[in-house]
Amino acid sequence: MKMNALPKIACIGAGNVGATAAQYCLEMGLGNVVLTDIVEGLPQGKALDMTEAGPIRNYSVTCTGTNDYADISGADLVIVTAGLPRKPGMTRLDLLEKNGRIIAGICEKIRQYAPDSIVIIVTNPLDVMVYLACKTLGFPSNRVLGMAGCLDSARMRAFIAMELNVSMTNVDTMVLGSHGDAMVPLPQYTTVSGIPITKLLSRERIDAIIARTRDGGGEIVRLLKTGSAFYAPAAGAVRMAQAILRNERQVLPCAAYLNGEYGLSDIYMGVPCLLGRGGVESLVQLDLTDEETAALHHSAGEVREGIDGLRQLGLL
Repeated sequence: MKMNALPKIACIGAGNVGATAAQYCLEMGLGNVVLTDIVEGLPQGKALDMTEAGPIRNYSVTCTGTNDYADISGADLVIVTAGLPRKPGMTRLDLLEKNGRIIAGICEKIRQYAPDSIVIIVTNPLDVMVYLACKTLGFPSNRVLGMAGCLDSARMRAFIAMELNVSMTNVDTMVLGSHGDAMVPLPQYTTVSGIPITKLLSRERIDAIIARTRDGGGEIVRLLKTGSAFYAPAAGAVRMAQAILRNERQVLPCAAYLNGEYGLSDIYMGVPCLLGRGGVESLVQLDLTDEETAALHHSAGEVREGIDGLRQLGLL
């Protein structure tokens, strides 16, 4: 990453998540943004709209919209949100194939035009897509990571704050595992101003919050009826980008490559990561109960099924 220049951020996918991520990056002054999409006019229009908001929102970094991947050349960090949501009647394998081909194609362009970048994948099924991205890019695994744990942890933080009527900034949580029903929230590592929630809430209420966290995306889909969450997913990706671009050395839950940690190898899973200028600078290995370890390995089993599906489709 260039030390004295303003970072260049590529947001690939100009839908709700990608455009909102671009907006957050601009408002936080993280760097100049290139918003990229295959739909002609979409990224250009949204980029122009965000540029025109700059004088009011008080940012001077730039946003450019493009359909040409050559414009991401030299990007320091790439956020990939492009892909399709799962639709009624679509099997998991259908989604794997469609989004797998999208991600594989995008990664070939990233490798061509931004070979020194750090890449954050947001596309679902998340853990499987970031594994595919890493293998397609051929980058060191510390420079390819997935956004899920930040989102799942944020949802759990919000629900705990709502339950206890406290500030969300007082709540710290840790959610591991895959992004979906098999995620592994950790009450023992969840606190309110340092006080474990096990001291503040009954087991019944904690279990209810965990269940709502696991269904966080589904709850929003049911309320919207058309569409899915985008503010919080975009915020999760940009929180990771901030830690990397500003070399914050923050410990955040991210989908990272495991090579023996937690008893798992050759897989991407949500674990605590120390994020800095090099991307994932190290993994933090927590002491888990036998029950939590079993849940994490169950979660890994679901990810491996998706990876096997990619192999069946010839994408790996």
